[in-house]
Amino acid sequence: MGLQFAAARAVSAVSTWGLKHVFHRPAANFPGKVALYVDPRVIADLAPRLQKGSVCVVGTNGKTTVTNLLADALETAGQRVVCNRTGANLDSGVATALLHAREADWGVFECDELWLAKILPHLQADYVLLLNLFRDQLDRVGEIDRIQESIAGALAASPKSTLVFNADDPLCAAIAERVGNPTVAFGVDEDLHLPQNTVADAQMCQRCSTMLEYAYRQYGQLGAYRCPTCGFARPALDCAARDVRLGADGLSFAAHGPRGDAALEAPFSGAYMVYNLLATWAAADLVSVSAEALQRAIDAFDPRNGRLQEFSVAGRRTLLNLAKNPTGFNQNIKIILQDEGPKAVAFFVNDKEGDGRDVSWLWDIDFEELAGQPGLRVFAGGIRKNDVQVRLKYAGLDAALVDDASAMFAQMDALPSDARAYVIANYTALPPVHAELGRLAGEAYDAAGGAPSGSGAAQATDGAAAPIRLASQATEGDRAPVDLSSPAQNENVPTAGADPAPLMIAHLFPDLLNLYGDGGNVKVLERRARERGIPVEVLCVNHGEHVDLADVDLVFLGGGPDREQRLASEDLMRMRDDLHAYVEDDGVLLAICGGFQILGREWLLGEEVVRGLGLVDMTTERAPGGSGNRLIGNIALRSPLAERVVVGYENHAGRTRLGAGVEAFGDVASSTGHGNNDSDKRDGVRYRNVVGTYLHGPLLPKNPQVADALLARALERRARRAGVPVPELAPLDDAVENAANEYVRNRLNAG
Repeated sequence: MGLQFAAARAVSAVSTWGLKHVFHRPAANFPGKVALYVDPRVIADLAPRLQKGSVCVVGTNGKTTVTNLLADALETAGQRVVCNRTGANLDSGVATALLHAREADWGVFECDELWLAKILPHLQADYVLLLNLFRDQLDRVGEIDRIQESIAGALAASPKSTLVFNADDPLCAAIAERVGNPTVAFGVDEDLHLPQNTVADAQMCQRCSTMLEYAYRQYGQLGAYRCPTCGFARPALDCAARDVRLGADGLSFAAHGPRGDAALEAPFSGAYMVYNLLATWAAADLVSVSAEALQRAIDAFDPRNGRLQEFSVAGRRTLLNLAKNPTGFNQNIKIILQDEGPKAVAFFVNDKEGDGRDVSWLWDIDFEELAGQPGLRVFAGGIRKNDVQVRLKYAGLDAALVDDASAMFAQMDALPSDARAYVIANYTALPPVHAELGRLAGEAYDAAGGAPSGSGAAQATDGAAAPIRLASQATEGDRAPVDLSSPAQNENVPTAGADPAPLMIAHLFPDLLNLYGDGGNVKVLERRARERGIPVEVLCVNHGEHVDLADVDLVFLGGGPDREQRLASEDLMRMRDDLHAYVEDDGVLLAICGGFQILGREWLLGEEVVRGLGLVDMTTERAPGGSGNRLIGNIALRSPLAERVVVGYENHAGRTRLGAGVEAFGDVASSTGHGNNDSDKRDGVRYRNVVGTYLHGPLLPKNPQVADALLARALERRARRAGVPVPELAPLDDAVENAANEYVRNRLNAG
């Protein structure tokens, strides 16, 4: 420690004073940021202040809760603790916490998954507590294997750090298997018999890419897994939860470990809180905090940061919680479903840099579970409230748009006075909602550490589109209205009494190709057919299954992570001749991202250019500089399939080039957005009844005219295939969809 360190401390002190006394802002990041600029080793220089050691808490969900609870447990046990309690989890946040502290016994630091590689080599923490890894902010961090590489690299640079990891998560177990650090495995050692969600983030073996088998699954990819090919499996548990009780009033479990057992209980709900508390207990045990001290900390735990925080607003019990990815939202929905009475639920979603700009993940949330709940009012807020409203519409939920929490409570008069309110917000939406609820509850809260939610999205009031008339003008008679509250999603057998010739949609390999919420395209096609009284059946064709395309009217093919995409491509190549015959017979095919690439003669599988299906004259090649050179961002197109501008989100490394005379899906109409490659300013492809595109979002919810164009062609094929009339596509009320489209259009100045 020399002049650089002294200068770093000085500029940190000055910036802290200025932020607090002049600008009245929290000093959670900036002092550490300027100190690191002056002295990049400031964390290493300050680490000796922690006389007994330090713990880094890392993972996708639960970091802030576990960090604060572990710090509370240490303080309850009489230890002096340094902690970045506000969730400032970059190296600047850790440096700030150390700069503001005096000597302490322990440091407990929340660390961002990708920033652990900048923190751990300097801190040399005694323990790294790895909670879980879920898909999150794909536009910022990429696929999960990039996070795994980063965490493993951080541990390699701190070889004496003990990795305390969630063994129920195969993604965490794969990291533990790769590194040479000492390890401690924790997990839930019994089947909790919980209903499963549609999408899981790890279905394949981390060693050999075989599909994993589960004795039981808790949620997401967490559970007791094994690979039938190579033997990769959940490791033996060093710390285990058993006799788990989950209820609306709280939870309890017995914790078993090498240093003894404990009985823990908490007034929280949800299986994810079992994992959070078990992880906290495993770490607390390692740092010699007794189970009694931990239980006292749990009993006194009063989160003031919006994570599972209770308010009383106008006499209504209100629960606020953070959720920032599909798994987080799905676990919050499980909590809401435990309340069987009338209730109000609001979802606030932003798309600032801290959230990730792409909101496609909304379509991987199982909002359908809320449909049909008696006495339920639903609200959509935040910058991307229009996208939330569209998603909820296709889940069978009529959501009102609100600018803030006050507007939500102003519309709850029709609910009983004892009806509870639930407010779920993502990262940057949480602080302003937290502050507003505090104000409504008459408590002193502010939005420290967060950014304002912004003005919200513009709302359009466009009416229904004109009907699409097909070449064949035959029409069917009027049909009775269809109940859309819980449309079939995965039924391969027609409903009893259904039309003998339903529109057949084949969703190819949804168990593998599910990366960007693109399965939402199938939900849109299905519902738009049903709303018009057209019978429809969705065939979900999983890995290893077969479908006769002669009986199919529309095929959907999405994209996936590299490992899953490689396995799906083997199935697709075996279907090559059938797919070629289907396309040449004017079968309708919608393909997104990796599904679009494989249609060509060559495509990009990871970093490797491989043979494609050859259905369309096009090739995809590596980006200059490799897969890190991605084309990412909101994009707008002009396409002959829609009068309105088509909007979506692109995130791809491959560069696709169309053959001579091959038509694109659309021309880029926005100043941002690239399309197929760096120069053409065209996206996707159109060939016969094939549409391929890089547009996520998913594509169809905000572009209903494209959805209807595909349905129209699929219905013509159904007419030829089944000998039934071609129905007129009657106009639908697309005000919600068009409002979401208009918001993105206006944002991109692509009117």
